[in-house]
Amino acid sequence: MNIPYLKLETVHAAVKDELREKFESVLNNEWFIQGKECDEFEKKFAEYCGAKYCVGVGNGLDAIRVILQAYGIGDGDEVIVPANTFIATVLAVSYVGAVPVLVDADINSYNIDIEKIENKITNRTKAIIAVHLYGRIAEMDAIRNLAEKYDIKVIEDSAQAHGAVYKKKKAGNLGDAAAFSFYPGKNLGALGDGGAVVTNDKELADKVRAICTYGSYKKYDHQLKGCNSRLDEMQAAFLSIKLKYLDNWNAERKEIAAFYNANIHNDKFILPMVKADEIDGHVFHIYPVLCENRENLIEYLAAKEIMTNVHYPIPIPMQGAYKEEEWNMEEFPITKRICAQEVSIPLYPGMKKEEIQYVIDSLNNY
Repeated sequence: MNIPYLKLETVHAAVKDELREKFESVLNNEWFIQGKECDEFEKKFAEYCGAKYCVGVGNGLDAIRVILQAYGIGDGDEVIVPANTFIATVLAVSYVGAVPVLVDADINSYNIDIEKIENKITNRTKAIIAVHLYGRIAEMDAIRNLAEKYDIKVIEDSAQAHGAVYKKKKAGNLGDAAAFSFYPGKNLGALGDGGAVVTNDKELADKVRAICTYGSYKKYDHQLKGCNSRLDEMQAAFLSIKLKYLDNWNAERKEIAAFYNANIHNDKFILPMVKADEIDGHVFHIYPVLCENRENLIEYLAAKEIMTNVHYPIPIPMQGAYKEEEWNMEEFPITKRICAQEVSIPLYPGMKKEEIQYVIDSLNNY
């Protein structure tokens, strides 16, 4: 039995005819940038998140970067970021000239350790980026309390958390602003690249839109040093269609994850530890297991034609792009452990019961 790590075909099968029809519509309309499709998706996605405003941008990294720029965060400022994240979160901070200040992960959630944030706050701290890693929302109450205490912004990196819920509120409506990615493999993925900024702050939304349109609030009148980062009409149109199915797809993900949790029994692994009050809110973009001998497990599963992935094998402090920072990995023992042991196993909408059971049996027999 051959089981890929991710199979987009199973997601697209239900919407293929709608996608083709919408492609023809956009093509025939001959308006490909900042038209009615983008406007419609922005309204739908803001409403879905429970927020007032959404601005489509080119990708998830740009979404974080332009939020920081719009808030005036730049040279000499500090931004707190979890050490256990994809490098894009940290790159966005660097691109605006600010300093990324890393905080270790929590071994139970793999998100930022809220007990270690306050010691990293200084008079130069301007924001905390809360990454909702693997589809699990960070401890936002504690993060917001710290932000209010020190008068700093909270930015959600929701790239892996489309539709995730925290205390009855969705990702995108839990901080001052949120960044989303619509990379094809995300829970809500485009058929190319794309991203969005979601917020309840009209001034911020307007400034983000201006920055992403060459720094212009009005055509040919450039008040800001902006960039070109816009969600195109075709991708916006596709996303509007797929958004209708997102909750159903997320429900499938949660069902598969629950079945894994209940039926994988092997003390060589640590499964995702999800508290009872988090189960419904976690959307399992990724199902990570920790295994001390990761390479052996990957080879074992590959021999059984079960494909896996690793998120993320090289910790941010060890990336060559940040060698000048001279971060000490001893400060990030949990991040180091997760990066050394994490294996992502197949989990996607449309997985057949026999495929799920085969993965479980293979892991139990390891």
